Amino acid sequence: MSDRPVIEARSLSVSVPGRSRLPFVTRPALDILVDVSLAIHPGEIVCMVGESGSGKSTFGKTLVGLMKPRAGDLLLEGDRLPDYSRRSFTRLREAAALLFQDPVTSFDPRQRIRSIIAEPRRIAGQGSTAADAITELAAKTGLASPLLARFPHGLSGGQARRAAVARALSVIPKLIIADEPTAGLDLSVQAGVLNLFLDIRDEYRTAFLIITHNLAVARHVSNRVAIMYLGRIVESGPTAEIFRTPRHPYTAALLAAEPVPDPRRRRTEPPVIGEVPSLASRPAGCEFHPRCPLARERCRTEAPAETILSADHAIRCHYPLEATRADRVA
Repeated sequence: MSDRPVIEARSLSVSVPGRSRLPFVTRPALDILVDVSLAIHPGEIVCMVGESGSGKSTFGKTLVGLMKPRAGDLLLEGDRLPDYSRRSFTRLREAAALLFQDPVTSFDPRQRIRSIIAEPRRIAGQGSTAADAITELAAKTGLASPLLARFPHGLSGGQARRAAVARALSVIPKLIIADEPTAGLDLSVQAGVLNLFLDIRDEYRTAFLIITHNLAVARHVSNRVAIMYLGRIVESGPTAEIFRTPRHPYTAALLAAEPVPDPRRRRTEPPVIGEVPSLASRPAGCEFHPRCPLARERCRTEAPAETILSADHAIRCHYPLEATRADRVA
């Protein structure tokens, strides 16, 4: 693995204007991301996991320039992007590709799949849109040649995912950001898509950021996992280490909620109590404390700083779980 990350976020914060149904009434801006730092290296697959509304998709969109950060730095191959000017944006787009959660709606319904796959090459000025080149690219992603003549609505869910990957690969990006790439697919198709990601990583050393709710996906393909809660990364580290010994109570609760195909292991209570707080009224102190079974007075008043537990394992928690009892929490 290269020492220099493909992309690195340093203390990234993103806000959006507050909305009001009443005219001439303004509301404070909502902080979607708060002090998020994450580096992704060539040939590495990082999974970002968290509940809905935690800011995972916002982070992915910010990395490709679809949202502008309020604070923090974004580095592309070690070079700081000074702003989101046209020049910076173009360079960012050539290096990174975004796979949307619903690939069909990201396609032009009036274009055939062959033209959709070739479009990034035309925009990037790479020129080569020969039929054999597009056919070869489709074959690499497991998309049969006859499907290239179809319109997007003529593809199944798995075929549409593969077409989206082929389009992303047409400019050989250094980073692919995949937003819920297995959502709505049956298990066999999910396995095919994930194995395709592994093949792409091995052949091109492409880095991946996979945004998902599915812990099984993270367990299967990722090198590292970042757990996000209410716009902050609360724990990050090697996948095997986090799944074996989670140190943050929220991570332990997520793992406890993972379905187990054993009827003898039934849960009587939900692993995570309560609802995710509103962004408009963030809790003081540690933002997870209203739902944490181990919260103390300090958690209610003081926000935890990042603590480095090992070489690549970091956490934001005043009272990390002990490795010997993390699997028994929640």
